[in-house]
Amino acid sequence: MCFSAAANFVGSGVLGAVGVVTLTKVKHKRELLFASLPTLFAVHQFIDGFVWLGLDGVLSPEVTHKTGAAFVLYAQGLLPFVIPLSVLLFEPDRRSRQRMLPFLAIGTGTALYMLWALIAYPLQIFVQNNSIVYTNDGTNNTALAVLYVISTCGSLFFSKVRDMVVFGAANLAILLTVMAVKRYAFTSLWCAYAAAASVIILAYFWRSKLHRPFPYGDAIWG
Repeated sequence: MCFSAAANFVGSGVLGAVGVVTLTKVKHKRELLFASLPTLFAVHQFIDGFVWLGLDGVLSPEVTHKTGAAFVLYAQGLLPFVIPLSVLLFEPDRRSRQRMLPFLAIGTGTALYMLWALIAYPLQIFVQNNSIVYTNDGTNNTALAVLYVISTCGSLFFSKVRDMVVFGAANLAILLTVMAVKRYAFTSLWCAYAAAASVIILAYFWRSKLHRPFPYGDAIWG
C-alpha cells in the first residue's frame, strides 16, 4: 500500500471486505465502534488513493488538497480519540473500562489540539521516495507524537482482551519501524500498515463468537 493509487484502491477493497465481514460478527452495540475500525481504515486508504491521483496530475490541485486534508483529518484529528473510545466501550467489566479513561483523556486532548492545528496551519502534500508526505507545522513535533502513540496504542496494551493487546503490539511495531525507516512519510505509511494489521480484529471477532457479548451490567456509559 501507499506506493500508488492502484495499490491504495486495491488495498481499500480488500480491507472493505474484511470490514464488512467483521461487522457481521457484532453481537452488541458496544462492539460496534471497535468492529468498525477495518471499514474506517478501508475508507481512509480509498481517500489516500485519490491523493495519489492528484499528485499524479489526474485531479486538480484543489481536489488533491481537499482529499489530503480529509486523510489527515482522520489520521491525526480523529484516530487518537476513536481508538481509546472504541476500546473503552468494548471492555468487559467496569474496572478494565476505568483503565481506559486516562488514555481517552489523552486522546481527546491530542485530537482537539491536532484539529485546531490542522485548521490554523497550512497542510503541505508531496511525494518523496514513492511515499506521500503530509506535513503541518502545528502537528509536526516530538511531544505530540508521543501523546499520539500513547493514545492510539496505549489503551490496547491495557485491554483485558488478549487480541486487542496483539493488535496494539502489531501497531506499535509498525509505528516504530516506520519511524526508523521513513519518518518523513509517517502519517501515510503507518495508517496503511495499521489498516493491514486490522485483520487481527476480524480474526478476534471470528474466533470469539462463543464468548461474546460480554455482560456489560456494570458498564460505564450505559
